[in-house]
Amino acid sequence: MTPFTLPGEPHIHYANGHLQMEDCRLDNLAATHGTPLFVYSKASMLAALAAYQRGFAERKSQICYAMKANSSLAVLQVFAQAGCGFDIVSGGELERALAAGADPAKIIFSGVGKTRQEMRQALAAGIGCFNVESEAEIDVLNAVALAENKVAPISIRVNPNVDPKTHPYISTGLKGNKFGIAHERTLATYQHAASLPGLAVVGIDCHIGSQITQEAPYLDAMDRMLDLVTAIEVAGIPIHHIDFGGGLGIDYQGDTPPSADTLWAKLLIKLDARGFGQRLLMIEPGRSLVGNAGVCLTEVLYMKPGEQKNFCIVDAAMNDLPRPALYQAYHAIVPLEQSKQARADSPVCDVVGPVCESGDWIGHDRPLAVQAGDRLAVLSAGAYCMSMSSNYNSRPRAAEVLVDGSSAHLIRKRDNLADQMRGEQLL
Repeated sequence: MTPFTLPGEPHIHYANGHLQMEDCRLDNLAATHGTPLFVYSKASMLAALAAYQRGFAERKSQICYAMKANSSLAVLQVFAQAGCGFDIVSGGELERALAAGADPAKIIFSGVGKTRQEMRQALAAGIGCFNVESEAEIDVLNAVALAENKVAPISIRVNPNVDPKTHPYISTGLKGNKFGIAHERTLATYQHAASLPGLAVVGIDCHIGSQITQEAPYLDAMDRMLDLVTAIEVAGIPIHHIDFGGGLGIDYQGDTPPSADTLWAKLLIKLDARGFGQRLLMIEPGRSLVGNAGVCLTEVLYMKPGEQKNFCIVDAAMNDLPRPALYQAYHAIVPLEQSKQARADSPVCDVVGPVCESGDWIGHDRPLAVQAGDRLAVLSAGAYCMSMSSNYNSRPRAAEVLVDGSSAHLIRKRDNLADQMRGEQLL
């Protein structure tokens, strides 16, 4: 029996002594494809999406997957085929979304630093909306649109100054954050944007942070957003859609965020009470759709006892799993063989990688009953892992597999040194 509920259950579970994803044994996938290896559950992603779809039943809505969480083409394809739009933050993400079959009209372009070329690229593709984040960007986008003989549909991202109660690096809706227009400047900014011939104001947007596990910040932000919508429309500027961003958290370490459908049931009560319940509603979930759908498989290279610390050295590293180094993030780590689970007398170890940085750790103070050659699964690795990975130390980026029932599809080959050096040249 597992000592705790595995993040990602029931799609990730032990069966007959082996860790499985859906109907595939993870040790078999590791043997076939090597480690480090990312593995994702299609059923888990679709189940997470279904919670949002239930929450918006009978409402005009558009769910735009925030592809920064995981931009692998096959993952994007799963969401495109399920009817999702996409929240992008770069021209590269636009090309990835289109390559995966996205409907351009369901793409929204967020981010504080869009270049003129990216604006032209998005206008040519016919995206649904630009989420603009500064008064300076409004003027540049207007000029670009006029030069291209187009009108750019825009939503203005508002900074509601709401504390999301999350890590400061992933808080995005406070006064000190770089994102959005200050709450106090919102009306004037909308009036300016509405006066420009190259822009069409279509909505309002906010995004208060990531890995949010409480309802209160969302409810507070909703109140502030609707106050602004009322003021903007009194000034004669209609708001066709309300984009409430994303940020809903997942279970990493016993976290208990509200389910998407439960959260939206409460938010919709507020919307209905204020008379906005029949507007087009847009959201941008990322982590909550893919985070617990993925694991990273890794092999134990060495057990290294020390005077102050014991170390379990594995072949995955901070270039594969950057969240612990960046955010001091917690990921559950479990053996692929159930018999290797930690016992009361198991040594406590830091799980670390081969990279030459003291910050190259995956887990601190974990009881482990493993030895060299055993394999571990780092759970909750579907979001902000592969999409943030790198070739630091000239290490290859990991392969990726997507599991669908008893089928396992290789969706990204492990890169090699030739892949890494392509485009470089000697003097």
